Amino acid sequence: MLRQRGCVLWFTGLSGSGKSTLAVALEAALLGAGHAAYVLDGDNLRHGLNSDLGFAPADRRENIRRAGEVAALFADAGLLTLAAFISPYRADRDAARATVGAERFLEVFLDAPIGVCEQRDPKQLYRRARAGEIEEFTGVSAPYEPPETPALSLDTSVLDTNACVESLVTLLRQRGFVPESAPPAGRGAA
Repeated sequence: MLRQRGCVLWFTGLSGSGKSTLAVALEAALLGAGHAAYVLDGDNLRHGLNSDLGFAPADRRENIRRAGEVAALFADAGLLTLAAFISPYRADRDAARATVGAERFLEVFLDAPIGVCEQRDPKQLYRRARAGEIEEFTGVSAPYEPPETPALSLDTSVLDTNACVESLVTLLRQRGFVPESAPPAGRGAA
């Protein structure tokens, strides 16, 4: 009925790498092409469902566990679920993959250099982390473990939003989540 198969595109990368920006742009392109898509964003979930969690490793693990459970439900409902979370630990992303099902989980690594992420930082989180005002900040005072074999890796320091969206739609088509005959989504979609 939806002309698609439910799946989860799991965007991971440092703060400022473009996870939310790309997820929102892809959602607009998919909706414009007649597909049912929804963005699950780390910031939004932390204001509601995960408002009881901090940023210590155990809390980060629980944040991603809950996000993985919600993403799996959305994929079960047939949605193209666009999950945008730093999700710094491989083990937590692997657990989300297991919850969703490996065949429906597409890990997308936004591989932007930390210097670029710091330049894009509108909330000045990197500056505050480097000044010691924020503890456990990924990439500064807490680790980030990049994916070893993502479904797609995008360097958002050299690729613009439209090029990234085109690559993401191509990935969805290649994996059979949206039909090959779907109208192109990318140019002008963002």
